[in-house]
Amino acid sequence: MASSDISSIFGARLLSSFPFTAGNININHGSFGAYPFAVREALNNYQRRIDAQPDGFLRYELPELIDKSRSAVAQLINADVDNVVLVPNATTGVNTVLRNLVYEEGDKIVYLGTTYSACEKAVIHIVDTYKPQDSVEAVKVDMRYPMSSDEILKRFEDAISHKGVRIALFDTVSSLPALRLPFEKMVSLCKKYNVLSLVDGAHGVGCIGLDMRSLDADFFLTVRWLYTPRSCAILHVPARNQHLIKTSLPTSHGYNPAERPGRPKVHNPLPASTKSTFVYLFDFVATMDYAPYLCVPDAIKFREEQCGGEDKILTYTITLAKQGADRVASILGTDVLGDDDQRACPLTMVRLPLTFSDEDIKEEKHKSVHAWIEKTMFYKYGAFVPLIYHGSQMWVRLSGQVYLALEDFDKVGHMLSDLCARAAKRKTSHL
Repeated sequence: MASSDISSIFGARLLSSFPFTAGNININHGSFGAYPFAVREALNNYQRRIDAQPDGFLRYELPELIDKSRSAVAQLINADVDNVVLVPNATTGVNTVLRNLVYEEGDKIVYLGTTYSACEKAVIHIVDTYKPQDSVEAVKVDMRYPMSSDEILKRFEDAISHKGVRIALFDTVSSLPALRLPFEKMVSLCKKYNVLSLVDGAHGVGCIGLDMRSLDADFFLTVRWLYTPRSCAILHVPARNQHLIKTSLPTSHGYNPAERPGRPKVHNPLPASTKSTFVYLFDFVATMDYAPYLCVPDAIKFREEQCGGEDKILTYTITLAKQGADRVASILGTDVLGDDDQRACPLTMVRLPLTFSDEDIKEEKHKSVHAWIEKTMFYKYGAFVPLIYHGSQMWVRLSGQVYLALEDFDKVGHMLSDLCARAAKRKTSHL
């Protein structure tokens, strides 16, 4: 379906449903997401209820409301509700999984070269904390686009097929550069080699179609594109692996320590629960704002009633990203990264018309140009766009979303054209 077929539903009509500053173009949904006024009102209502009766709400009402959110999202991603819990963000979820596993000497953690930086550092920190030094190894799979999905799978399989690989971390859609990965086949390869699969689906629910039962990953995180407030993410762990998750992060009341001779009995101030050990772990982790967790049903309601449901949203946002990126590339006289399968998501990468010599790279001029364009783009034009220097080229990441139209991509293309022309002229001087 072409984007024009549903233009009467999306674009300008839905822009007024979101609280953006007038004149700004929020074409970077992929970094921090966004949520409409209707969900913000729900968030405020929950916060008012919590503030009105903190003890009663957090002790007695919160668990049931979290269950409603878990149930709503479980239905959306075709999952068993008892396999779904909520965490503040994908980084917390990735850390929760990685830090619950007990590693033995010789174990390896495989991850991709395009892994989100915070998650890569979580892997490295685990390696750094195990003794003796290098008893646990991090294996980084080189990822330099352009690269076909077949080549990605080949490199990934080679990495996980070696002895000692305990777990592999990979994305549904990578962050920067942003391209859809063959994550379904990667999960299958993990099963083939008896390796645990940890899928970072930060660009997952609300971004691409998901089916947890069909995918059957060992651990799955997803967040950001569902129009929920920030600090709300989904951790999916099938029943077969829930025994591996001993504690939430941070460890809190739901932790059930093993009984040992001489160990004093640990007090638990939470009300008794009939929930599974896994779900109970995440019911109340610490004193924080749980209101974003409770807005999942409101976000899904908005997507159904105002946007026509998931199929229409995904069709529009993915089509818009493809067509919009092509138009930006045409304006810049460049090209778009990835093949059709890799571009089957609302995130897209367009090459900027900038070249850097070996001397430029040595002097890190590409980094100063990168920073200058991002900052100037935001403060002069009101549209932040993340850049990355990858494969000897500078790329910009753009996001398709229901509140955007092709005209927004045209505007951003001309903004970038102006900034790139200025950057090329001033590359030899201070930006």
